[in-house]
Amino acid sequence: MALLDPKDWRSLHGGPAEAVEPATGEGLATLTLAAPADVATAAAEAAAAQRDWARRPYPERAAVLRRAGDLVHQHAAEIGEWLVREAGSIRGKAEFEIRTAAEECYEAAALAHRPLGQVLPSGAPRLSYTTRVPAGVVGVIAPFNVPLVLAVRSVAPALALGNAVVLKPDPRTAVCGGHVLAAVFAEAGLPAGLLHVLPGGADAGRALVEDPRVRVVSFTGSTAAGRSVGALAAQHLKRAHLELGGNSAFLVLEDADLDAAMSTAAWASFFHQGQVCMTAGRHLVHASLYEEYVARLAAKADALAVGDPFREQVHLGPVIDRGQLGKIDALVRESAAAGVRIAAGGTHRELFYRPTVLADADPDATGPGSVGACPAYGREVFGPVAPVRAFRTADEAVALANESSYGLALGIVTRDAARALELAERIPTGLLHVNDQTVNDEPVAAFGGLADSGTGSRFGGEANLDAFTETRWTTVRATPAAYPF
Repeated sequence: MALLDPKDWRSLHGGPAEAVEPATGEGLATLTLAAPADVATAAAEAAAAQRDWARRPYPERAAVLRRAGDLVHQHAAEIGEWLVREAGSIRGKAEFEIRTAAEECYEAAALAHRPLGQVLPSGAPRLSYTTRVPAGVVGVIAPFNVPLVLAVRSVAPALALGNAVVLKPDPRTAVCGGHVLAAVFAEAGLPAGLLHVLPGGADAGRALVEDPRVRVVSFTGSTAAGRSVGALAAQHLKRAHLELGGNSAFLVLEDADLDAAMSTAAWASFFHQGQVCMTAGRHLVHASLYEEYVARLAAKADALAVGDPFREQVHLGPVIDRGQLGKIDALVRESAAAGVRIAAGGTHRELFYRPTVLADADPDATGPGSVGACPAYGREVFGPVAPVRAFRTADEAVALANESSYGLALGIVTRDAARALELAERIPTGLLHVNDQTVNDEPVAAFGGLADSGTGSRFGGEANLDAFTETRWTTVRATPAAYPF
């Protein structure tokens, strides 16, 4: 499988771009970005191809998705190298993405077999029922952090349900988040015109949302960008599924087993350099365990190896680019200036940021104030930073967890699972994990957040039926109905 040069690919018109390895700064390949005109061409071709695809028998669509899943496994070595080098993934994270991407394809294949409607009661002498019909053309805008999974989780179910797709991957991960899928689905036998991969910038994204042939937009990215996408989609009266950022709480209750909890705690904040929307951004620890917890988490952070994941065995690789590095470091420095103690990390070499533990991360570290006084506690850092704060009562823990405007994931560590479920009822989030950390995802599960973490839309399992189809009500009479005039 040639990821960059299939014979039937077309040239784009947005100008050249370089696929860069964050660990070394080395250019991996020269790519071409999409211009708004390319989006218009792709959307028109997708709309034309979609009509025939929607009429294909469902076993035919399902077979393409199953072959795509098989091909992801078959080409795992090549795909994995791109995930490691282009996205800065450690090898374990790349393996997770490959495995999950294949499972997304298999789960999508099963969608084609699901019941697609209901027979309804009616007060009139007629057959009344609903059917799910394809939305048409689905626009997918995917981010850099988990590029393969966060693209395919929308691409695969949308195709399986009879839609065409225009995918705009982040230009920083255009190969592993875009070209990979184009090559896989072409080899799997997807008919021409149904999947268009257009890496590009904000202008291409805007054109995708505005194009009248694109009826559903699936966006994964920052809350700020999601607000813009949602507002623009609303202007054009189309659905936008927004899966956005987070500042998830990780609660450690007074009965927690710290021997068992520390691996969970470290993974929650340091996995993939903290560049995951579900990352634990606030460790809320009972006061009786607080000092020991900080010491243990700091020791764990200090023991983790940070380096080039392609050439070394490491726990953390590089962050994606210098812009992201600057944001992370600024939040840590501002928090330290507000009185927060750096218990571990807080340093970097080039794009390699040490896993960092911030102790005494009270929002009013310098006196009465808001979460703005400790930026790394109150905002989404999107880096390997674990702010830790103490609580004394369950009510205080709930209040602290609810301070954030985000509502994506919640982790609770305790020996009493029933108590954890009771506390969680008071903390609105889209995802809950008892005795586990916040970074969890499975293709069969409905995934998404609340409030600033998204519109409540869900991806995964049967939730994809709502995301990528429209519901049509149909009635049938044996003879024409009679009315008063």
